[in-house]
Amino acid sequence: MGRDLIIVFFPAKAATTEKYLDGVYDVEASMGHIKDLPERSLGVDVAGGFVPRFVVLKGKRAILKRLKASAAKAGRVYLAPDPDREGEAIAYHLFEELRSVKPEVARVLFHEITPDAVRRALETPRSLDEKMYEAQLARRILDRLVGYQISPLLWRNVQGGLSAGRVQSVAVRLVVEREREIQAFVPVEYWVITALLDREGARFAAQLRQLGGRKAKVSDREAADALIARLRNAEWRVKEVTCKERRRPAAPPYITSTLQQDASRLLHFSPAQTMMIAQRLYEGMEVGEEGRVGLITYMRTDSVRVSSEAQQAARELVAELFGPEFVPQKPN
Repeated sequence: MGRDLIIVFFPAKAATTEKYLDGVYDVEASMGHIKDLPERSLGVDVAGGFVPRFVVLKGKRAILKRLKASAAKAGRVYLAPDPDREGEAIAYHLFEELRSVKPEVARVLFHEITPDAVRRALETPRSLDEKMYEAQLARRILDRLVGYQISPLLWRNVQGGLSAGRVQSVAVRLVVEREREIQAFVPVEYWVITALLDREGARFAAQLRQLGGRKAKVSDREAADALIARLRNAEWRVKEVTCKERRRPAAPPYITSTLQQDASRLLHFSPAQTMMIAQRLYEGMEVGEEGRVGLITYMRTDSVRVSSEAQQAARELVAELFGPEFVPQKPN
């Protein structure tokens, strides 16, 4: 009997994982999904209880044949696609196709591709999560029903080439509602007056907030110019100085949406570009003498939880770089 086999998502992840395991395991990639609903038909038996019919994807038969051959001679098979609904579906479909040669498999979750995380996952395998798989089934069936049944209505009644979707149609509705609000908005002109003041070389800006004991409202250029002329020769006094300490806590770890938002705001990346780069960082990059290293945790998540090991490593690094006084008693 051969070595244990680990099946992951993509070759880059396979290479990183195999490196961390020192060649003790064989690691192969499924290259994404191996099965899906048929492309040219609905693939869902609506009358029979919304039962889906999955088929092996074009171009995946050779991959599946290779994985079956490897599984047949392996000791134990670990299914390690990504730790989310899609990954669970890939693992379940792999099990369906491999059980003729390997009736029992184990599911492992790599939330990050580091030596400790990989070894810890292999020490704590679990069975396939049917509830998670059923959640993915429900999503996939809804996608197919909405897309395949509503899109033709758009072609006939609106314009050819349009498409409807479980997510995109709702998003389009939100965009349309927002655009209607924008079009209905009646702009109101207002002016802000700011004075640049200097006291013994100390320069600061002061904004006009009150006028005659009331909130200042400057509605047009003429009123603004009149106020500026009146204030230009006024005597200015500092009535009160208030000093406050402000604490700004560190931002929480990224989730999928905040990662995409900051990448768009700061780097002008599209969501697709952000996720492509994040996938590469997660699966592993060549880093000098260290070789291939996984650099981030799994990027498709809505959790801000940080493992206790990562928290401890961060605390040790802060203490080393800045001193122990900068390490809080408990994580923020």
